[in-house]
Amino acid sequence: MWVFDEYAQAYDLWYEKPFGMSAYRLELECLRKLYQQSETSLEIGVGSGRFASALGVRYGVDTSKELLKMALKRGVKGVLGKAEDLPFKEGIFDGVLIVVSLCFFEDPVASLKEANRVLKAEGSLLLGLVLSESPWAEFYRDKAKKGHPIYSSAKFYTYSQIITFLENAGFGSDRVFTTLFEEPQDEKPIKTKEIREGFWKEGGFFCISSKKLSL
Repeated sequence: MWVFDEYAQAYDLWYEKPFGMSAYRLELECLRKLYQQSETSLEIGVGSGRFASALGVRYGVDTSKELLKMALKRGVKGVLGKAEDLPFKEGIFDGVLIVVSLCFFEDPVASLKEANRVLKAEGSLLLGLVLSESPWAEFYRDKAKKGHPIYSSAKFYTYSQIITFLENAGFGSDRVFTTLFEEPQDEKPIKTKEIREGFWKEGGFFCISSKKLSL
């Protein structure tokens, strides 16, 4: 997506700001509750590699050349490609990670089917995302209305939609965790560090783990 090449530096520097850094650390903590370490894991929509690097994900794919350069500096081997048409053979990864990227994919179901295709039998998928019911989604939709270059390209889905997408792509939902339980803003550090198991619509960041179903 061209917008991420154009705004690559600004996108990555967001994580160095007071809010961005605190949100990133909290989101990582949430993901770690479900992430299974693996030598052959892939992040789809790897961006600048911050999540992949922190979680030990060795491989990534993204549509932005500029962000892939940053990911490589963080030790993530990136490949240029689309989520809906992954440049990998079938059944080669133990785990697939998609963090804050599904909302930017052209076809979320096709992307999840591709994730399923490149996973080994009984491989695991971990999503980290903002859901439509969340007050944070409304906060970002308002930014989009005001012309924000990145959020203008985002589409947020409901929890039930995500579960349906997963089922249609050959996954069985496993566990869910929710965090970011405070009033939406993007300036001050996060104060509430609570992470709850289950889906809580008042939260702002959701981690959903799924298993590839056997044929």
